[in-house]
Amino acid sequence: MTSSDTATQRESAIEQHSIDYVPSSERHGKVWHQGPFWFTGNFVLPTMVAGFVGASMGLSVWYSVLAIVLGVGAGTFFMAFHANQGPRMGLPQMIQSRAQFGSRGSTVPFAATVFVYVGFLVFDTVLAKQGLGLLLPGGELFWYPVLIALSIVIAVVGHDLLHFVQRWLTYLLVVVFAVLTVVAIVHFGSNPTPADVPAATAGWDLTAFLVQFSLAAGYNISYSVYVSDYTRYLPAKVPARKLITAVYAGAAFSAVWLMSLGAILASYLPDPDPITALREVGDLLFPGFGLIVVMTSVLALISIMGVNAYGAMLTGASALDGFRKVRPTVRLRVVGLIAVGLLSLVVALLIPDDYIGSFNNFVLMMLYFLVPWTAVNLVDFYFVRRGKYAIAEILKPDGIYGRWAWRGVTAYVIGFASMIPFFSTSFYVGPVADALGGADFSFAVGLLVSGVLYLLFSRNLDHEAEAAARAASEAELEGAAAREESVR
Repeated sequence: MTSSDTATQRESAIEQHSIDYVPSSERHGKVWHQGPFWFTGNFVLPTMVAGFVGASMGLSVWYSVLAIVLGVGAGTFFMAFHANQGPRMGLPQMIQSRAQFGSRGSTVPFAATVFVYVGFLVFDTVLAKQGLGLLLPGGELFWYPVLIALSIVIAVVGHDLLHFVQRWLTYLLVVVFAVLTVVAIVHFGSNPTPADVPAATAGWDLTAFLVQFSLAAGYNISYSVYVSDYTRYLPAKVPARKLITAVYAGAAFSAVWLMSLGAILASYLPDPDPITALREVGDLLFPGFGLIVVMTSVLALISIMGVNAYGAMLTGASALDGFRKVRPTVRLRVVGLIAVGLLSLVVALLIPDDYIGSFNNFVLMMLYFLVPWTAVNLVDFYFVRRGKYAIAEILKPDGIYGRWAWRGVTAYVIGFASMIPFFSTSFYVGPVADALGGADFSFAVGLLVSGVLYLLFSRNLDHEAEAAARAASEAELEGAAAREESVR
């Protein structure tokens, strides 16, 4: 093997694309891989923390599990339908929003999306450091930079490595947590309930049920901004039903499992901390098994940190490109990832000690900002433009979709405003939510208002002009792909 061959292999190991179009010649992957990818993507400790809420508010274990199943089932529905956009368009998830919001108008949902990615990256970093602290020395100033740097390295290699790591971690997570779940159910089900834990006085509480339902739904809706980033390399004509089902099954199963485990732990342990709870319950099997569970969880956290860094980089580059055209090079990805890492490090060092309370508010804020976007984006793809876009025009800041697309921006803003009376957080409770005892129905209102308004606003779209632009776009993309292939 020559040195030039070795250099080519090293180069090909690192993903070359970022916010640009993935040509058909580079499409690869299998639909079923999406199942384990999203299983592991959701099988992380923040997911378990989302299951603490119902029990902490006085809801019994089984009512908590019911709220989780219903909430996850509803939220994952919207997330999974974004999966079909990746192979049809060959673009990352958020840059597709230019078709609905314009190249500059899309910065509205872009800002919310970066908030989601960085927020999750921060919470993952905090939890991973706590887990490693059970085994290894070192404080926040050491482990935070190390963990974030490791996630950036994974994200620099990119799409294929992320898929590989997520897929193989699934097998380890299933084995370890299946054992842990059985231990928890058997132990807590066969021992007297202590008087100082929530399960001793838990029962039915409508407000707690609705809060747990909303949190579970919002948690999985937040993954909507990720999906096409990891389906865009699939061949354009993969079966939509199989793809959506694979994403739905992976994301829903892991969320229901881990949130339900969280509900059990929060019901039978006083003021549970996720790391301490896993170790304590794991050690019931034999001393040291709890540490195995925690270290397995840390591996999953590091992997999803790479996913979050990767998504934040793509979204940030898309936003910048709307104001100043950028070249989608590997260098851009590396610079973008370093910027994301530095921002996440600063936030992680500043986050308050009560991160569980902060996390619950964070999930609700994600729900508020992303629900109007997902409604507009899905209505456009499935009902307005029916998956037909001029891809080359999306990639142009001054393309046919414009800089500020009033239909999407207006539907988003009105949809968000309509949700405000239904907000329910620790720092603000809207009048409707207050009348309902703190229950939060805002996501249902936002989905309906934004989706319906966008559909109404889009009745006079110039579909003939877009059809002509699509034809020119296809020729342009094919020509660009041919030129790139000849250079290689």
